[in-house]
Amino acid sequence: MSNHDQLHRYLFSHHAVRGELVSLKETFQQVVAGHDYPAEVRNLLGEMLVATSLLTATLKFDGDITVQLQGDGPLKLAVINGNNKQELRGVARLQGDITEGSSLKEMIGNGYMVITISPTVGERYQGVVGLEGENLAECLENYFMQSEQLPTRIFIRTGEVEGQPAAGAMLLQVLPAQDTDPEEFSHLAQLTTTIKAEELLTLPANEVLYRLYHQEEVTLYEPQDVCFRCTCSRERCAAALLTLPDEDIHEMLEADGKIEMHCDYCGADYEFDGMDMATLKAGGDVHSGDDHVH
Repeated sequence: MSNHDQLHRYLFSHHAVRGELVSLKETFQQVVAGHDYPAEVRNLLGEMLVATSLLTATLKFDGDITVQLQGDGPLKLAVINGNNKQELRGVARLQGDITEGSSLKEMIGNGYMVITISPTVGERYQGVVGLEGENLAECLENYFMQSEQLPTRIFIRTGEVEGQPAAGAMLLQVLPAQDTDPEEFSHLAQLTTTIKAEELLTLPANEVLYRLYHQEEVTLYEPQDVCFRCTCSRERCAAALLTLPDEDIHEMLEADGKIEMHCDYCGADYEFDGMDMATLKAGGDVHSGDDHVH
């Protein structure tokens, strides 16, 4: 059984420490499909995907998390959105050439990471951290120190499986309101650091855990499937158009005879003509066979 595109939670029997492990292949491939990203940007999106999966697994409620990197470098924006159902989507926007072998800092330039947590019910929370870490994992650990104050370590690996991009990650976190010897946590983190990309991306979760912690008692829970899912729809596009002033709609229709909307996340295109807009304004539904997904 492959552990691809699944998130696993685990718990140490003799330490107040919990863990998560995720390995993504198809989800990652669907996010980057149709985009001609440089390898460095593609890998960063892979890292952000698995990191966002780990973060959404820490949610205790229905809702979603958005992890966003933005700055003044050649990579203007990279964003991944995930929810408690482990449905993920993401996109990157470039404003310059990425040099081969570029680091996170070289791609983003002067920038920061924004993590937005949006519960279905309740207050929205936003945390902003500077990109002080050498890599995404370090930046996220800084975020946890600021927001959760729970010792947290994140380990991210990217690579290829059967010639296709793949990404995996592990998270270790001290359980809240538990006394944990910092040395014990540090020891478990040291063990986890030794995970090789090939192991994390190809082995079943129980085998990964055995290789890392074979002297520990670890409980592995039922996995949760992870998938790519875009939330765009014709209805959402229509709702967005209805918020525009009539004169703007009129101008767009005058120019092209139709309004075209494109989803950067999944590549879907939506078209609305004058008749569609009149129907929408009158409060009707518009379904058209012209829409297509690339």
